[in-house]
Amino acid sequence: MTTQPIGADLLRSLKALKLGALADTLPQRAALARQHKTSHINFLEQLLADEVSRRESRSAALRSTKAGLDPAMRIDSWRAEDDLRYDRELLEDLTTLRFIEAKQSAIIIGPVGVGKTHLATALGHMAIGRRHTVLFARADKLFHRLKAARLDNSTDAELRKLTTTEVLIIDDFALRPLDATETNDFYELIVERHHNKTTIITSNRDPAEWLTMTTDALLAQSAIDRLTSRAHTLVMEGPSYRQRQRPGLDRHDPTTHPQ
Repeated sequence: MTTQPIGADLLRSLKALKLGALADTLPQRAALARQHKTSHINFLEQLLADEVSRRESRSAALRSTKAGLDPAMRIDSWRAEDDLRYDRELLEDLTTLRFIEAKQSAIIIGPVGVGKTHLATALGHMAIGRRHTVLFARADKLFHRLKAARLDNSTDAELRKLTTTEVLIIDDFALRPLDATETNDFYELIVERHHNKTTIITSNRDPAEWLTMTTDALLAQSAIDRLTSRAHTLVMEGPSYRQRQRPGLDRHDPTTHPQ
């Protein structure tokens, strides 16, 4: 299969139409079209489909970066170890994103290092691909940002951003105690998002334990009751995958494999 180089005039025209990226695949597409005797209409359709796919991929990558999502944490890069225990049917259902369409939420619970953050981030990437707005934030940084907003009177704007985002991912929630301001902010977020938006929370603690990590049990209980009433809870149990990646660890050596 021989390819014909793109002439300077055609390249200028492509760039003028903001289609310069087509130059990378045009020679190969043209050669294939000649080989398969593709019609001019089908050839044009293939070229435009390439450009649409490229632009959608670039747009998704930009939106994922803006959302704070780790680009490496995708569902196809998540590998469950044999000794990791979780509800596989529930996870499969979550990856359909039906819960997002229904404006429901998800809580992913488990010990350190079982992949909670990876799964939550992967769901965020999938939601981006469905054109949902997404924001990922570690719990302590999210509450710190809200506190900082009070110093420059931008609290309303910050809360509006957090409450209107279609999928809000709060990572490592209740890892440490919440003070009075943080407890109140948590309540406001959950109440405003209840029935309207999707919230995905990862935590090392069960929701029943969250009450002990707050300063106002009544506010916290009100928020947790709303959240859990419309949330799918995925419980993950098993050893930390990070310990499996320690330097010098032989996975096939039973004396070094963490139990």
